[in-house]
Amino acid sequence: MNRLGIELRNCHGIRELDASFEFKNGGNSIAVYAPNGTMKTSLARTLADLARGVETQDRMFPERATIRRVVDHDGNELDSGDVVVVLSYDEELGPTESTSTLLVNTELRKEYEALQLALLSARDELIVALREQSGTKEDVVSVVSRVFTQQENSFFTALVRLSYEIGHQDAAPFADVPYDVLFNSKVQPILRTPAIQLALAEYVTRLNELLDESLFFSRDSFNFYNAANVTKSLGDNGFFAAHHSILLHGDGGSPQEVTSKAELDALIAAEKQRIADDGALRKKLEAVEKALNKNADTRAFFNYIAKRDDLLPEFTNIDLFEQNLWKSYIKTHEALYERVVECFKASEERKKEIERQAAAESTQWERVIDIFNDRFFVPFRLAATNRDRVVLGQEKLLKLGFEFEDGTERTAVERGDLLEVLSNGEKKALYILNVLFEVETRKSSGRATLFVIDDLADSFDYKNKYAIIQYLKEMSEEPDFRLILLTHNFDFFRTLESRAVVGYDRCFMAQKGESKVVLSKAVGVRNPFIKDFKLRFFEDGMKRAACIPFIRNILEYTKGETDAEYLQLTSLLHWKSDTAAITHQQLDSIFSNTFASAGSWPVPGDSVVNLVIEQADLALTADEGANFENKIVMSIAIRLLSERHMVTELADSNFTDNIQANQTQALFKAYKNRGHGNADTRDVLDSVVLMTPENIHVNSFMYEPIIDMSDAHLRRLYTDVKKLGSPA
Repeated sequence: MNRLGIELRNCHGIRELDASFEFKNGGNSIAVYAPNGTMKTSLARTLADLARGVETQDRMFPERATIRRVVDHDGNELDSGDVVVVLSYDEELGPTESTSTLLVNTELRKEYEALQLALLSARDELIVALREQSGTKEDVVSVVSRVFTQQENSFFTALVRLSYEIGHQDAAPFADVPYDVLFNSKVQPILRTPAIQLALAEYVTRLNELLDESLFFSRDSFNFYNAANVTKSLGDNGFFAAHHSILLHGDGGSPQEVTSKAELDALIAAEKQRIADDGALRKKLEAVEKALNKNADTRAFFNYIAKRDDLLPEFTNIDLFEQNLWKSYIKTHEALYERVVECFKASEERKKEIERQAAAESTQWERVIDIFNDRFFVPFRLAATNRDRVVLGQEKLLKLGFEFEDGTERTAVERGDLLEVLSNGEKKALYILNVLFEVETRKSSGRATLFVIDDLADSFDYKNKYAIIQYLKEMSEEPDFRLILLTHNFDFFRTLESRAVVGYDRCFMAQKGESKVVLSKAVGVRNPFIKDFKLRFFEDGMKRAACIPFIRNILEYTKGETDAEYLQLTSLLHWKSDTAAITHQQLDSIFSNTFASAGSWPVPGDSVVNLVIEQADLALTADEGANFENKIVMSIAIRLLSERHMVTELADSNFTDNIQANQTQALFKAYKNRGHGNADTRDVLDSVVLMTPENIHVNSFMYEPIIDMSDAHLRRLYTDVKKLGSPA
């Protein structure tokens, strides 16, 4: 791709932006310096939308029509898969707790986690339903897993194994049985003793004899439970209301006609009572009761069973009954159960595909770990803890391990514990690991890619910042890569150019107008004073005024703080008794003496201060942007006007003429202590002390923070200071 064209309308706050970037003759990267609030984040978000394949809109004004065209040199829209946006720090790229140490690429990790979350959500909904249905206080996951697999952690396996049985089960005969009453740690050991099992077997034997003798019941096909279901079904479905009747066996084998539900209920109840009143059966039941009459839990069990003696035969095979119990609970919530099973099957299939791809990437991850350990300065080292097991096929995914270093001592720590002791910069270094993998993967595949990198080095210490810069340089040398480097940090912007990450002719500055963002070729990237301001000292008022702190700084180091010309320039940065009287002729003389360069300002007799105020007024209406010289001039004007106001109000030349250092702060302290000004005025002056950069006269060649300061803040402060009034 030799050219990139961008046309945006109403995209994440960008009203309008048209830009064209050339990638030719090995210049694979461009850099854009954008002061805060200009367009940097909005552009990154817009291109991130493109990378994700989603539409862009203006979130504040969604009704506005959006245009997003990002095309190559042939006018073809870029494919989303060919664009990677790297934010300064993206929480989403950091692994979640469920995959906290899995080395999987970002997109696969997100999908892997989404599958896991969807499955857990379905599982939790089913668990709540089963817990309410069974009335248990036990851990449903562990219980179901144990009951059907004899293991504590095979819940999904248990559900899948039940699929056929649940699907072919017609009813839920034990859905209303309270699990904890029948199955608890006090009852189960007793029920499983040989004596109780013998008593239960004798009870069931006698019960079966009675069922065989019964007129209506059968042990195999029409037991108590089936009879109750039949009467309920016939009644609920209007069988008797439609004047139908049924025939039952009667005494002597003669059929007995039944014409109502009440009559049928009465016959069945009488037959059940006859069986229950059998002396031999009662004696067998008493033997069971005696064994269970030991504590509150076992008594609660027997009291329940006494009302549901139809359940006693089930306890001759306790494990089977427990399974049937849970199958009844599950059948009652079959729709939720089927959702979990289907979700599990689908997720398992996709997870296996993800694991296969991740396994293929394992070597790449190891290379990325080596790059990280070699280049970044953090108090820990990374390692693939299960590398050998992955190589042997014993595990699917590489897992990341951390070894914390403190001097000569080392200790392995968990990721969660590690993050608690790391600084923000070190946490971001860990985030870089994910970025490295994306880059190295595309590098090895030879895939043409546009990387949009948004202040990746922001908030890093210098050691790691320069490690990132070196890596960006290597990326810029890859023939298949194109880079757009976005930053609001002018020092980082200059470093990208000075370290040859970006050519000078591919450095841009963003300016935000009323309706559009404009990108223009950067100026003053390499020492704006020497290469720009100084060259136009005799012709451009803004740049002439901006030269004052630079010249003063040079004199400070070459002639010292007692030099007469140094002191004159100091009077142009602080309000002194001679400030208003210093003329352009005097300033020209200082410039010529310093640089052996002849020239003169068109109106040599005018006051330099008047020019400073005049140019500061012009800066109020300039377009938003870097505006380095504008910011310097406004800062100087803010200080001069605020100090002039305080000097005038104090009216104490003995004090004000003898301030030796930190004049603005000293004046403000006296101004407050002597009761001058109202609250609003003092607030404005307090802002002057806080916001006017000290480097306009301390070290003019350290460009930060003044260039990164928003124009809007300085303009507002300058406007407020001008309202303080002029001297009488």
